[in-house]
Amino acid sequence: MDSTVEIDSNGVVLAEAARELQQAMHDARVAFDCIGLDEVDRAHTHTLMARAAMDAAENALRVALGGERAEMDA
Repeated sequence: MDSTVEIDSNGVVLAEAARELQQAMHDARVAFDCIGLDEVDRAHTHTLMARAAMDAAENALRVALGGERAEMDA
């Protein structure tokens, strides 16, 4: 029974990782478009948001693989 709970838990974690990766792709596309429109400040903001989503996805995958959450750099 424990393995079923673990699989269900990993499924939720993997779904969250996938959602974060989709968000990162969206923010990267918006940043790209902002650069084309010469809106550098908005591009920078969306680049930072994409990076945050990638970090969240990495942490979710690390948890799904049985590791610890990554510590945030100071």
